[in-house]
Amino acid sequence: MSHSVTRHTVDGPVQPGGSALPASRDRAPNVRTRGRRPSPTARRQRRAAFLFLAPACVMVAIYVIWPILSTIRLSLFNWDGMTEPTFVGLANYVELFNAQTFYTALKNNVIWLLLFLLAPPMGLAVALYLNQAVAGIRIVKSLFFAPFVLSGVVVGLIFSWFYDPTFGLLALILGHGVPVLGDPRYATFGIVFAALWPQTAYCMILYLTGLTSLNAEQIEAARMEGARGWSMLWHVILPQLRPTTFMAIVVTIIGALRSFDLISVMTGGGPFESSTVLAYYMYDQAIKYYRIGYSAAVAVVLFGIMLVYIVYHLRRMLRTEQ
Repeated sequence: MSHSVTRHTVDGPVQPGGSALPASRDRAPNVRTRGRRPSPTARRQRRAAFLFLAPACVMVAIYVIWPILSTIRLSLFNWDGMTEPTFVGLANYVELFNAQTFYTALKNNVIWLLLFLLAPPMGLAVALYLNQAVAGIRIVKSLFFAPFVLSGVVVGLIFSWFYDPTFGLLALILGHGVPVLGDPRYATFGIVFAALWPQTAYCMILYLTGLTSLNAEQIEAARMEGARGWSMLWHVILPQLRPTTFMAIVVTIIGALRSFDLISVMTGGGPFESSTVLAYYMYDQAIKYYRIGYSAAVAVVLFGIMLVYIVYHLRRMLRTEQ
C-alpha cells in the first residue's frame, strides 16, 4: 500500500516525486550583516597612531606644503618685497624662458647633475676600502670623514686657494698658473670638482652604514659557490645596497640642483654669469634686484626639475624591487 507523502519546505510544499520549487526565485533572503565593532584596544592603538603622526603632519604642512603653494602663488605676481604685489599671471615664466641667463644656468645645472653623480660610486669605492678590519683603519676613516663636517664656505675657500694661479697648489703642480675660476670655460668644472670632495664623503658614510647591515648568510653562501671580487660585488653586495644607493642618488641630485654656497664663495656666478645655476640665479634676482615674484618662478621651475628626477629614480627602484 503506497502512501502519498507531501514534504513541506520553507518556500512551499513539494509534490510527491518532485523537487522543491521555491515560491519566489527572485526573492533573496533579507539578511543584515553587521560589522564587528573594533575593540577598545584597537581604538586606543588607532588613536595613539594618529596622535604620534599628527605633529609630524602639521610640521610638514607648515614647513613644506604651505611654502611650496605660497611660492607657486607668488610666482604669478610682480613684487619687490615692499610695495603691494601686482598680479601678472604667467608673465614671469614667459620672461624667464626668454632670458639667456636662464639657459646658461640650466646648462650648468645639467653639468652639475652629470658630474655630481660620480659621488655615489666614488663613495662606494672608498666605503669598500674602509670596511675592513686592519690596523689604523680608524685614523684613515677620520681623514675621509673630515670633508663631510666642513661647511661649504670653508670648502670654497680651500679650493679657491688651491686654484689660485699665483701661489696655489695647482699652479705648483703644473708649473704655471691656470685661472680656473677666472676662465668661463673652466669655472663650472672647477666648482663641481670642489663640491665632489664633501659629497663623496657623505655618500661614503651612507654606504658604510649600509655595509654594516648586509646579510652575512648570503655572502657566505656566495663564497661557498665560488663568488669572488666583481662577481660578489655585482650579484650579492650591490643588490642589498639598493636602498642606500637610492638615498645617495636622491641626496646627490638635490645637492647638485640646490648648489649655491660654493658658487657664492668661489665665483659669485661669474665670470660674466658663466658659472651661475638656477639656485644662484634665484638668489641673485631676489636679493640684488628685489624681483621676488620672478625669483619665485625660478624656484618653481627648479622644484619641478627636482621632482621629475626624484620620481623617476623612485619608480625605477620600485620597479626593480618588484
